[in-house]
This record gives sequence, C-alpha cells and structure tokens, in this order.
Amino acid sequence: MAAIWLALAVVALLAYFLQELMRKKKKLPPGPRGLPLIGNLHMLGKNIYQDLYKIAKKYGPIMSMRFGLVPVVVASSPYAAKQFLKNHDLVFASRPYSEVSQYIFYNQRNLPMRKQEVGNLVNFLKQAAASDGDVVVNLSDKIGSLSTNMACMMLFGKKYMDEDLGEKGFKALVQETMRIIAMPKLGDYIPCLCVLDLQRLTPRMKELAKLFDEFLERVIDEHVHQSTNEHKQAKDIVDTLMDIMQSGEAEFEFDRRHVKAILLDLLMPCMDTSSTTVEWIFSELLRNPDVMKKLQNELEQVIGKNRMVEESDLENLEYLDMVIKEGFRLHPVVPLLIPHESIEDCTVDGFHIRKGSRILVNVWAIGRDPDIWPEPENFKPERFLGCNIDVKGHSFQLLPFGFGRRSCPGLQLGLTIVQLLVAQLVHCFDWELPNNMLPKDLDMNEKFGLVTARVQHIMAIPTYRLHV
Repeated sequence: MAAIWLALAVVALLAYFLQELMRKKKKLPPGPRGLPLIGNLHMLGKNIYQDLYKIAKKYGPIMSMRFGLVPVVVASSPYAAKQFLKNHDLVFASRPYSEVSQYIFYNQRNLPMRKQEVGNLVNFLKQAAASDGDVVVNLSDKIGSLSTNMACMMLFGKKYMDEDLGEKGFKALVQETMRIIAMPKLGDYIPCLCVLDLQRLTPRMKELAKLFDEFLERVIDEHVHQSTNEHKQAKDIVDTLMDIMQSGEAEFEFDRRHVKAILLDLLMPCMDTSSTTVEWIFSELLRNPDVMKKLQNELEQVIGKNRMVEESDLENLEYLDMVIKEGFRLHPVVPLLIPHESIEDCTVDGFHIRKGSRILVNVWAIGRDPDIWPEPENFKPERFLGCNIDVKGHSFQLLPFGFGRRSCPGLQLGLTIVQLLVAQLVHCFDWELPNNMLPKDLDMNEKFGLVTARVQHIMAIPTYRLHV
C-alpha cells in the first residue's frame, strides 16, 4: 500500500509541474492554481455550479481549472458558450469517460395520453378543493407521479407502480442516479484511484444498475410475450426498438443491451427534468402573485373559464411563453451542461485548450449574468417582451437544453409538457400557501444533482376556479 501512495505522490507532483510548465509555455485561460493530485477539487462544495460562478467572477468567462489530473475549462457567458458549442463544435463534440456510464448506462405517444394524465391530476386537485376545509396538497408529489406516468405510457405503453423499481420508487432512484452523475468522482479525474473507490460509489452504482436492468428486462419480456400472443393496435417505443433488433437490418450491433440503454436514456430525462422544471416555475409563481394573476388573465382572455387548456392553445399564450423562459433562466433544468471533451489541441479566443480537456458550460451562471439580465435574481417574465431569445438552442443567453449535436433530443416533448402543465395548474385553480405563509417565505433552497431539484416539496391549497 505504501508503494501505491508513493506512486500516486510522484504522479501528482509530475502533473502539477507539467501544468505549471504549460502555463508558462502556452497561453492557457486564466484560473486558480491547483494543488498536487487533487487540482482544484477542494474548491468545490455542495452546489458545484454556484462555486464555479463565484470563481469565474474573479477569473473570467473562459476559465481553466484542474479536477484531479484532468484539465477543465469552464464557460460562463453566452460568448464563451458559443465558442465551444458552435464555433468549435467538432473539436468539443466528444463526451468524456465516466464510471456512471460504465455501470448504469450500458456503456454508453400520443396527445390523448397526455391530455388524460393531466386531466387525472386536475380531477384529483378539484376533489381536494371541494373537500370541507382547506386541504393542503403535496404538489411536488403529484407532479412527480404525473411525470412518471407520462414517461411510462409514452415509452412502455402502460403505467408502472413505484414498487416496480425497488423500495424507493421511480423518482427517488432517478434523482439518486442524477446526483451520482453530477458528483465529481475521483476515479474519473485521478484514474489510479479507481480501484480504491474512496467515495464508496461503485457498490451503489452497481445496485442501481441491477435495479434498472431487472426492471427493463421485465418491460421487454412483457412486450415480447404480448407480440407473440396478441395483436397490438398501437406500437410503443419498446416495440419499435425490438422490431429493429429482431429484423437484423441495423448496420451495427444492436441487441437487448442497446434497447435497454436507449430506454434508460429516454426514461431519465422524461421523468425528472419536466417535473423539476414545473416545480421551480410554479414556485416562482407562488412567490410572485402578480405574475400568477397576469398569467391567469391571459388564460381567461384566450381560453375562457368554460374549458381546460388544450395543447393547440399553447402557441397563442404569449405571457405563458415568457413565464416559461424566465423559469428556465433562473432555474435551468441542468445547471451545468453534461461535459464535453476536446478531441485535439485547439485555440479558443486566443487561449490554448489541450486535447482531453473537459468543457463545462455553466448555464446557471449565464442566467445570472448582470451584463445580460438586469436584476438577474428577480423573476420578471416581462424582460422577454418583444425579445427574440428562445429556449431551443438559437440563443446563447438561454441554453436550458444545450446546443447543436449534443442538445437534448427530448426538447420539444419536454417543453410541451412543461407549458401544458403550468398552464393547466394556473388556469384551473387559485392557489394559496398553508399556515398563513407569506410568498417571500417559500423555501427556494436547491438539492444537488445533474438536475437541480427543490429541497422542500411544494405544499399549497387549491381552489377550483373554472365553470366546468
């Protein structure tokens, strides 16, 4: 063991001196000096994107750091993001290796259904509102369940119960996985520490992998059984993927592992990102009753109080669009975009970027840049009035779904679900906080993860307001 630690110390010192030599020979982006072996990892706390935002205030929008032995470049402005994601996208299109992808991700339906599931939630809240006395609803739980049901229906053709995915249930396991993905793992940045597993993450990653694998195997087996015993009227994504696998027509190896990997890639963001985004936007509406009232007024004018919101109404709701954009600005669904990695040496904005550097785009910091957003901490949807900034990757001031070839494939689906659910909750109900809580007292603390969730669930009292 002593020999291992001695070797680590030698490697660390060599890496440290090589970095210092590189700084002198080539113009690297500015950044804080790192320590031997760990680099700048000691500067990161519970919420990494907030720590990087504070450090970037000193060193600038293109900043170099070192996580263990791995060079890292952090982009914290629209201009910097554009350099890496658009102007030099071919160099930075690669993804770095991660232990999570090895253990968990297999090494790397329709409108009536959505309407029905949202209708089920509205009916539940309507019944709660009709009860005697003020009924406090755990809205976070209900939004999470709706998101899970929608994801399962779209991907698997049926709902699954929480207990179908272990004792903790769907949302808890997905959030835990997202937290592990976002956490800096020593083995990723100091490869020789992999075998020691100092953070004790490997056993849990294997447990999570086993739970997801058993669940997805069961889903696939059910579809195989159905296809051989009955004629299905409508195919879902599992059926389509199994047809591709069984046809043998794919131009590359495609087996059950690939089917499960694709399903897991789709399941994670479908379940977690949409529900978390709705929670944050609705939290801001509760904290800003004047904004809530303006949105209700628009919904009344466009739709009236004699029916619920339809998906076809969304394109006519301009203030809703501004509310959603402002929610994405203040609470980006993924505050640090999933890392990119440079496949060769290059020069960006006059700075030398080494091959193998990891690129972190801090969209949380971009959304709080006072040079772009006046009063950046305030929730002001009106800032988007007459503005052509959108959330679909055309505007580097607002990148909730990323940009280009590595942008989120579920952008349009996720955006539609968020818009529909926020509109429905605001249109169908008036809301108040329990126990005479003032809007300004609502807890807005964040829980660390790849997707940043609320620490506290939203508890609120609904009052039905439509004539339906």
